[in-house]
Amino acid sequence: MNRLEDFLMPSQKVLYTKLRRMFKATAISCKGSYILVPGEAPIMLVAHLDTVHKESVKQICKTQNGNILMSPQGIGGDDRCGVFALVKVHRDAEKKPWLLFTCDEEIGGVGARKFCEHHKKGKLPKELDELKALVEIDRKGEHDAVYYDCANDEFEAYITSKEFVTDWGSFSDISEVAPELGVAAVNLSSGYYNAHTLHEYINRNHLNATIERVSEIVADAAAEDFPKYEYVDSWDKGFDEGWGLHGCNGWGSFLRREYSGALKKVPQEIRDEYKELLDYYTASELDALREEHGDSIIHSLYESEFGHTRDDYEMWMQCDDDCSECEYALRCPRYNNRGGDAGEIKDPV
Repeated sequence: MNRLEDFLMPSQKVLYTKLRRMFKATAISCKGSYILVPGEAPIMLVAHLDTVHKESVKQICKTQNGNILMSPQGIGGDDRCGVFALVKVHRDAEKKPWLLFTCDEEIGGVGARKFCEHHKKGKLPKELDELKALVEIDRKGEHDAVYYDCANDEFEAYITSKEFVTDWGSFSDISEVAPELGVAAVNLSSGYYNAHTLHEYINRNHLNATIERVSEIVADAAAEDFPKYEYVDSWDKGFDEGWGLHGCNGWGSFLRREYSGALKKVPQEIRDEYKELLDYYTASELDALREEHGDSIIHSLYESEFGHTRDDYEMWMQCDDDCSECEYALRCPRYNNRGGDAGEIKDPV
């Protein structure tokens, strides 16, 4: 598996198997949840194996110069771009980074939660506690850097020095992994656009630019004088404690203030959906749609973007993976070939 195209076509289950074989000498895996590849440099790169698309990619369409890739089935750049980037950076690195490939990020970070559970129980290598930074490659666009609830100013300044620009988002796997490990984390652009739609496309040049910059970050992390960037919870730190790149006056601070302020104005019954939609729309766009169509438009947009309702999501988060007697099995994306190994179904309803 050397080309980006090799990572776009397999199902999550097949890709999981291929990666286990690729890293079989060192990989620690939990079937249907994650693959952890120990490294030498004290930095871990993160990407997820699943996509929102119901069909695997069968046909890839390219522009004449090969830079733009699309598929009638949905190209799945979110997050196959990230998976490809992790493998490429690892291959090229003189001192190898740690890698974490997760399953079922799109339905609530299922694999990341399992990883955190195992770390909490002491089932994973203690060397994880020596990591100095986490980098996820799972963001749209070319220059975005999203920190979620991590507010380490020094880390933000370092990532900004690599030509990334602070933006905001609702959730990705590092939202679970970073606070569990106590390490600062960022989610970087990986060159895909129009995520969660059949119009999704990949800009290969933008992806390659991120790969090059992440390779620099890994090389920096391998140096003995690279600092450990601790996880700083933005909500604990507070608005008056210096959120963002330059304290309360920084761009990161502005985004977090605006983000928090926008959410406070949103009715509680749509707030969770509104928050997640901020990965794809601005607050102004969502508010304009609410004004024109009413708050119910948020429910419709959420289902359109994610392929399920918020109620379904809450149900899956309480799932114990015993699918054989579950009345919701046929609605579940993990059962319907989006999640891989949700459990053995002998007599589906």
